[in-house]
Amino acid sequence: MNLNKVFENNEIWIKEKLAKDTNYFEELGQGQNPELLFVGCSDSRVTAEELMGLGPGEAFVHRNIANMVISIDLNAMSVVNYAVEHLKVKHVVVCGHYACGGVKAAMQSADLGILNPWLRNIRDVYRMHRDELNAIEDQENRYDRLVELNVQEQCVNLIKTAVVQKAARQRGLVVHGWVFDVHTGKLIDLKIDFEKYLKDIMEIYHLD
Repeated sequence: MNLNKVFENNEIWIKEKLAKDTNYFEELGQGQNPELLFVGCSDSRVTAEELMGLGPGEAFVHRNIANMVISIDLNAMSVVNYAVEHLKVKHVVVCGHYACGGVKAAMQSADLGILNPWLRNIRDVYRMHRDELNAIEDQENRYDRLVELNVQEQCVNLIKTAVVQKAARQRGLVVHGWVFDVHTGKLIDLKIDFEKYLKDIMEIYHLD
């Protein structure tokens, strides 16, 4: 990659924005008021704003390997807290994607060094849903289903947090689980019934 091209592209982008709105950057510099927090994967094929058709200022974004929400990850928890408590977002989305390298790596019996503790969280998702996943004979279909189940469990991890519970009670914050299909470009709402899924365990995680 020629990095000079990046700066050339930036100049072109600036000109295009100013041609449409001469006050674009002046308004952009006045602050942000996004209604959505997007937790996605760091995969270079998954560009959060572009796949949603949103522009700068419309989504607060956090990305990491395999779109994880881990309670002891200070980075992720800081993003969630800031977006929910201070930006007052109305929606929190966890978005996975098919053909996720992190999910596939977690299913391999290999020592991946520093990635081991991170991928262990995905292996825990597999363990929790082992019967369903092991019943899927086609390996690629099993990968895809694990991607979906991982999204579901990361949404649950969000719902376990005090800041999300408080915002849901006080102002109707909603958590969503989506998957991006890299083969078709389609964004899929998994329509997870969290109330049904969590009814047996929420008494453990409910925080006043």
